[in-house]
Amino acid sequence: MNEVRSQIEIPPVVSTVTVAWDPELAFRRFTEEIARWWPLKTHTVGQEKAETVVFETRQGGRVYERSTDGAETPWGTVLAWDPPHRFVMSWHPGREPSTAQELEVAFQPSEAGTRVGVTHTGWNKLGEEGTVQRANYSQGWVVVLDCYSGGTETGSGDLS
Repeated sequence: MNEVRSQIEIPPVVSTVTVAWDPELAFRRFTEEIARWWPLKTHTVGQEKAETVVFETRQGGRVYERSTDGAETPWGTVLAWDPPHRFVMSWHPGREPSTAQELEVAFQPSEAGTRVGVTHTGWNKLGEEGTVQRANYSQGWVVVLDCYSGGTETGSGDLS
């Protein structure tokens, strides 16, 4: 039964939010300014010890968290870099790169500003844990995007 389960494709998590910013500003805030809004205390490997998130804004750039003791924990690597339209990165916070999923974050102009969509794929790389992790991330990305858009107190929300 485990073999059959691991062969079933686990669907992606897709989360979206619309922000009042133009695509250039929305892209920059998501990438260059990630440390200003990312919910460090709840959505990092180090949680209380997490001091910041660093996003190296280029293809091949690293995305990682730095803790208060200076330790760096990789989250992934930028695989595609197309500002202000989209970026793609591997995603393996606190895990081996061989288990990396893939994130695509797209920025589409809309009447209200920009529609930002996160598509998180590759759950099968986690084996039997993939279904559980997908369920966790389906809620987690909602929280993260809410912080990004300034909708909660969890992130700094100070993006004016």
